Amino acid sequence: MKILGLDPGIAITGFAVIEETINGVVPIIYGCIRTKSTTIHSKRLKIIYEDINTIIDKYKPDVAAIEKLFFNRNVTNALKVGESRGVVSLALANNAIEIFEYTPLQVKQSLVGYGRADKKQIQYMVKSEFKLPEAPKPDDVADACAIALTHIRSRRLNALMKGK
Repeated sequence: MKILGLDPGIAITGFAVIEETINGVVPIIYGCIRTKSTTIHSKRLKIIYEDINTIIDKYKPDVAAIEKLFFNRNVTNALKVGESRGVVSLALANNAIEIFEYTPLQVKQSLVGYGRADKKQIQYMVKSEFKLPEAPKPDDVADACAIALTHIRSRRLNALMKGK
């Protein structure tokens, strides 16, 4: 099964396509979509939408895991993240890809076992899981990897609980 992990943002949207095989979890590709602050906002959203569609077309994920939006004190920033999340969700829906949402707390608990884990702990776990020489950069990319890994772990746990 291929999972597309996403950490949406207007300036940087982290993504990771990982595959669960009988030999474990393998990263296929990870990276980020960057938009310039000098670009018109609607064009930035279009860039994110088109790039997500390109990733979907090329790597054919089965499902997507995305960070659940949580309220931030910076309302303007939260709205922009919400808009980028919206175009990402639209691209996924247009390609009939089921979306699973995870809160930052769920991701931290899944990877580190502690809901208040910091970015360095998440990065270390992603690096270890994928056997990488260093953690993916920037943080948004490591977060996208972590979100995808959280989905795999959640699926496995649900399967165990159902006795499958």
